[in-house]
Amino acid sequence: MPFPERLTKGYRTFLAGRFASERARYQELAGLGQSPSIMVVGCVDSRVSPEVIFDAAPGELLVARNVANLVPRYEPGGGQHGASAALEFAVRALKVRHIIVLGHAFCGGIKAFASDDAPLTSSDFIGKWMSQIAPAAEAIGPKNGEAEEAYLRKLEFASVELSLKNLMTFPFVLSAVDKGELSLHGAYFGVASGRLLVRNERTGVFEPVGD
Repeated sequence: MPFPERLTKGYRTFLAGRFASERARYQELAGLGQSPSIMVVGCVDSRVSPEVIFDAAPGELLVARNVANLVPRYEPGGGQHGASAALEFAVRALKVRHIIVLGHAFCGGIKAFASDDAPLTSSDFIGKWMSQIAPAAEAIGPKNGEAEEAYLRKLEFASVELSLKNLMTFPFVLSAVDKGELSLHGAYFGVASGRLLVRNERTGVFEPVGD
């Protein structure tokens, strides 16, 4: 099966358009290396691209994406730790000033965790990964007759809160925050509405970004 033609066409458009207009920036990034001040932990969902949502230029954002935009707890022993390695690279090597956990509406990973009809088993990769949000589900409590959509929205917000708490279990993150060198933020993107909510650090409420 050949390389997707859609990507070939897209690359040609990029080469003639954005790359041509930003050639100097790409050359600078190639020569000096990257130095983004912001890291975004986002979801693999194809509808939620941080670079698109924030209209970012090349080299502006360091983006780590996984199922349901989760940050695991600090666990240095055993296994492979892609999300934790990306986090360590961002804080220790690049010394980013901000980390944003970007949740979103209609998250498939969150729905898979919450589904009563066909829950993923513990033998599935996604099932194991999503089991991390059990504390978030416990924090918001059972559905108790609540509409599924409303419950899922609450769980999506709660999972962002959990990831922010998990970030602080990493010693190098905690140290940087305590020194005032790093700030942590929660955000939430409405796929259908395009609305961005940002977590108020004082109240914990997700509030809309002004126009």
